[in-house]
Amino acid sequence: MPESRSTTHAATREGARSKPRKAAPVAGARVASRAAAKSAAKAVPQPAAPAPGRRKAAKHTARSTPLFRRLPSAPVLVGVAALAISAGGAISAADPDHVTDRMDTGTVAAAQMFTGATDAGLLSRDAAPVSRTARRGPVSAPDAELVAEAEAQARQRNTALEAYAEKAAQQALKLEKNQWVLPVDGYRITATFGMSSGLWAHNHTGLDFAAPSGTPIRAVAGGVVTSTGYDGAYGNKTVITLEDGTEIWYCHQTSYLVSTGDSVAPGEVIGSIGSTGHVTGPHLHLEVRPSPDTPVDPYAQLVEHGVQP
Repeated sequence: MPESRSTTHAATREGARSKPRKAAPVAGARVASRAAAKSAAKAVPQPAAPAPGRRKAAKHTARSTPLFRRLPSAPVLVGVAALAISAGGAISAADPDHVTDRMDTGTVAAAQMFTGATDAGLLSRDAAPVSRTARRGPVSAPDAELVAEAEAQARQRNTALEAYAEKAAQQALKLEKNQWVLPVDGYRITATFGMSSGLWAHNHTGLDFAAPSGTPIRAVAGGVVTSTGYDGAYGNKTVITLEDGTEIWYCHQTSYLVSTGDSVAPGEVIGSIGSTGHVTGPHLHLEVRPSPDTPVDPYAQLVEHGVQP
């Protein structure tokens, strides 16, 4: 018995060694799966090719990003809200009657959320346009009184200015009328006021302008002719009385061009130079008398009135 068991076991081991091993199924499985995939692809209908000239729509796949990463930053949102509010203010200034129709409710809500403004500070569709007059309010009674008082003062001021302008015009005419001028052109002074000589019985009472005979004589100032005629040593004399009563004597004339009662203006020709009366040559003897019996220095009077002999 022991011998037969060992023989059996040896035969079994010998048979196991002589039996061929099976190949690994890995390569065959891969080939089979590829064949099955090709057959499945042939069975599934393929989409039609796009027509010539048309672009094939690309399908974008959005990345799965958190919501808050896709939103702009807080400063950007605040700036957008501020721009929306300023744009609404500009529109309201340009067209206040239709600004509420142009504003978007979402814009107003965004502005409120990021700026903290309330409905009271923003325009709404039911809000009426605000004008400058509405902000100022009605004029109160004290203001109206102040306006009336100011207008009355302005009228008084204009009246006073008109009166002043009229007086200034009258004064200008008066100055023009009383303007003094030189009585002779092309002259030389040969005798002054106060000189003493054997040619005169007393000191010289006038100012002598020597010039050729026939040289025109002009009125020194405007006035009225009060006398013309011959007067002894003075020869042919014309007297013109000014507005203040001052008399101007023009002596030794050779001719007269004015008559008593005539009104003359400064610079108007009244006669011509001659040698009549007590003279040594043709000249004009000019006297200035504030009163008929009181002669004064003609040179000083001319200078005082802006005329330099």
